[in-house]
Amino acid sequence: MEALIFPYQPDHAEPMARYMKNLFPFCGVKKPQRALLERPYLKESLALPLSELIQEIFRNYRKDEREYQYYAIDLAQKNIQRFSLEELAALLPLLAEKSWWDSIDAWRKVFSTWVLAHPEKLESVYSFFYQHENFWYRRIAINLQLLFKEETDTKLLAQAILADLTTEEFFIQKAIGWALRDYSKVNPDWVKSFMQQHSLSKLALREGSKYI
Repeated sequence: MEALIFPYQPDHAEPMARYMKNLFPFCGVKKPQRALLERPYLKESLALPLSELIQEIFRNYRKDEREYQYYAIDLAQKNIQRFSLEELAALLPLLAEKSWWDSIDAWRKVFSTWVLAHPEKLESVYSFFYQHENFWYRRIAINLQLLFKEETDTKLLAQAILADLTTEEFFIQKAIGWALRDYSKVNPDWVKSFMQQHSLSKLALREGSKYI
């Protein structure tokens, strides 16, 4: 598969890097343009043997510019229906590399999409992240069931939240609030009861009660 090369656009690259606190260099390719450039490569990726696809995902993710991490995750998302649990697990090491909210939340969508197609494997995928030493993985445990609506397993949701209830990390507390806010759209009584029974941080409480 031919390599996708994003054009360097300095007028956009610098402000995009600043938005991400200068943690990563950028080519300066905004999302709409990136989607257009990726389209033929994503289509072609569907014909790749899975072993080659995973190599392609790793190869792109480990490039310097941030657009290549986005592209690698898009490759995974495009091919998500082709993955077995073992192939999905093969992607886990990448989550610890170049970690920030944008990549972690995009990876979360990959794993959530797979679980929605394989609901019987929810606990297996959840176990990849629950009580992980890296808080970014635990953020995914908390938010894994976003948009699951009535299919949400409240036992796992509560377990993930309670494991990090007192963690001071902003991105964990934000995730707790996000998960509760999302689930409150379909089950406000459960969320209200949960918040009454447990001492949530001000951030999680504010975010979680937004729609209640």
